[in-house]
Amino acid sequence: MRRRLISSTLAVVLVVIAVFGVSLVIVEARTIENSAQESVDSEAVRLVSVVENRLLSGEKVNRQVLTQQITPDRYALVEIPGNDPIEMGTRPSGKVIASTQKGEHGETVTVEESRRHVSDEIGRTLLIILAVALLAVLAAVVLAVRQARRLGSPLTDLAETAERLGSGDPRPRHRRYGVPELDRVADVLDSSAERIARMLTAERRLAADASHQLRTPLTALSMRLEEIIATADEQETVKEEATIALGQVERLTDVVQRLLTNARDPRTGSAVDFDLDEVIKQQVEEWRPAYRNEGRTITTAGTKRLRAVGTPGAVAQVLATLIENGLMHGAGTVTISTRVTGNQAVVEVTDEGQGVPPELGSRVFERTVSGRNSTGIGLAVARDLAEADGGRLELLQQRPPVFALFLAREGEV
Repeated sequence: MRRRLISSTLAVVLVVIAVFGVSLVIVEARTIENSAQESVDSEAVRLVSVVENRLLSGEKVNRQVLTQQITPDRYALVEIPGNDPIEMGTRPSGKVIASTQKGEHGETVTVEESRRHVSDEIGRTLLIILAVALLAVLAAVVLAVRQARRLGSPLTDLAETAERLGSGDPRPRHRRYGVPELDRVADVLDSSAERIARMLTAERRLAADASHQLRTPLTALSMRLEEIIATADEQETVKEEATIALGQVERLTDVVQRLLTNARDPRTGSAVDFDLDEVIKQQVEEWRPAYRNEGRTITTAGTKRLRAVGTPGAVAQVLATLIENGLMHGAGTVTISTRVTGNQAVVEVTDEGQGVPPELGSRVFERTVSGRNSTGIGLAVARDLAEADGGRLELLQQRPPVFALFLAREGEV
């Protein structure tokens, strides 16, 4: 492309020089010739006037007087009736520019100049025009090279950006080149890179959320299955434990479906009015064996028979995350208490451990932030699930830790 730009620019410049240069040479040559002819005519007229004035005044007309009136390198012949011809200068050979003028008393003046002087002047003018044309060509080459670089480098850079996008590097480069058309292409590529980055982030987030959210129900399911194995000799107990395990599987399916729905459109929800006590009771029953194995207890307190608006499966998952955090990072008894504040139902989860380290603070809900060797995803996902139902999850107190889930009450949404 650079070669084409340079070649096309030079072609245009050469055409312009050819058209206007030839025209200029023709005009200048004619102008020089006309100027030389006019100068010779003017000198002949002037000599005739001098001769007439001297004849009228009775003065002699001789060579010494007239020689002072003629330009050097020119030849003049003065013919006066009854007198010998007067010649001044050397008569030129070859082609000449001549002018003959006659006076009122019959005198005749002829002035000649060699055409070589005119040819020399035309040659000097041609050299000047050629020099200017050469400078114009050089300037055109420099400008063409600069323009080719200005246009070629951005195109190469844009091609590299497109190749990076195709190879899976969606970082926008935010480079602009001062050319509106190229800047428009750069804007489109940067916008595409940002969209691709968001899509990749969403996909990675979905994978991380799914892996984390599936882990908690599967853990509880594993515990229930272990209970089934341990009580295999008791028919009724086996049936009860199997029913609980089936409920875990159903909630696991609900969690997967919700994650996929949020990945497509986070605003999509399935909030309903539900019994908050039932969700809390179900979670306590699921996690009590795990706490018992660790020599710890899990209890409930607060206002009973509360109803809230949300997605039961999502609320159960949020509580499961808080209870699991209490099991992994806390100590002593974990208490799940409920209360009412304004138009909201609040579920608080606390334990008797050291709480959230001071350096974490509110950052505990950020992804990858963790006080121990955990994924750092659980609380972030739990907050997202709560917000998707119009609620919110907050850390009310760092030590001892108090996490609060705020949900709208029936008739208050």
